[in-house]
Amino acid sequence: MTSAPNLTIIAAQARVVDYMGNNGGVRHKLGWNVPKEELIHIPEHWFKYPEPEASMHFLLGLVYIAFFVMSMVGNGIVIWVFSSAKSLRTASNMFVVNLAFCDFMMMLKAPIFLYNTFYRGFALGFSGCQIFAFMGSLSGIGAGMTNACIAYDRYTTITNPFDGKVTRTKALVMIIIVWIYTIPWAVMPLLEVWGKFAPEGFLTACTFDYLTNTFDNHLFVAVIFTCSYAIPMTLIIYCYSQIVSKVFSHEKELREQAKKMNVESLRSNTSQQNQSAEVRIAKAAITICFLYVASWTPYAVFSLIGAFGDQSLLTPGVTMIPALCCKLVACLDPYVYAISHPRFRIELQKRMPWLAIKEQSETASTSTEQTSTPAAQPT
Repeated sequence: MTSAPNLTIIAAQARVVDYMGNNGGVRHKLGWNVPKEELIHIPEHWFKYPEPEASMHFLLGLVYIAFFVMSMVGNGIVIWVFSSAKSLRTASNMFVVNLAFCDFMMMLKAPIFLYNTFYRGFALGFSGCQIFAFMGSLSGIGAGMTNACIAYDRYTTITNPFDGKVTRTKALVMIIIVWIYTIPWAVMPLLEVWGKFAPEGFLTACTFDYLTNTFDNHLFVAVIFTCSYAIPMTLIIYCYSQIVSKVFSHEKELREQAKKMNVESLRSNTSQQNQSAEVRIAKAAITICFLYVASWTPYAVFSLIGAFGDQSLLTPGVTMIPALCCKLVACLDPYVYAISHPRFRIELQKRMPWLAIKEQSETASTSTEQTSTPAAQPT
């Protein structure tokens, strides 16, 4: 009962303690413009740092505006095209739509950050922080588990092409399981059943609290790190390592067999085209999963440092970098599919011809090959 008032007193003092900057001017510390009743929600760690320059806030605001537009347009188009095109209503693409939905949700909360940024602090207070962090937890953990499902789908399709393909029913069940798995990790800190959400960095963004030095909070950080990062990461690495191993061994067998038969290749034109399409889709999936690894690893590392390491390493400016990485991947995912998914490009070409996408459909390719073959003369 005494910790909250003490924290409020310390935070209130931080609001009014200024110091002389390098140029002789008075600078505020973080939290100087936060109402007293809101100070209790901010970890004490941030109050010892100076407020960033206004230009840093505005620069981050401009970056988030660009991310917001890219994500809304890109993921909106992916959801629209994959949901409306009959040729794309496959089990594999159900995971793609779910990932796009997660990425869409990730940046849908950007207006909260932008409002805080242009008011230079914790402007929307505790309520805005909770909404921001809740949506971020849902979308981030959901995207991680969806990437694991995409890796599993590619693994079963490529390593066991006849019997291993995921059906639409199985894909739907897997997506439901993803959300059943994800929702508790966002609800528990929201209701403060276990863990809690708190502002970080420039006090304009929020995530789960990894700075409070209690046993319960340390345990929460360790468990959520394992369940939302380590588990999907392990599944992704295992599936794609098996894919690479299978592809290399299969190609080696084909080369050896072709050498024995004294032919250049055992693949027909059709099988080569199908293999090429599968490889392109697999490359897109691997690229997206790599982006997931690159974007969420800094956040995972920083949370462990905050809970178990040297918290002095976590300055406000440094802790804004992982947040930017997470938002960036939500913008890049749909464009990776637009570049690499052949059927998606065909459907996009039909709906938006002004994009001038040049992608030949399989039907057109087949008919071209047939017409280019000289017809046999009647006997």
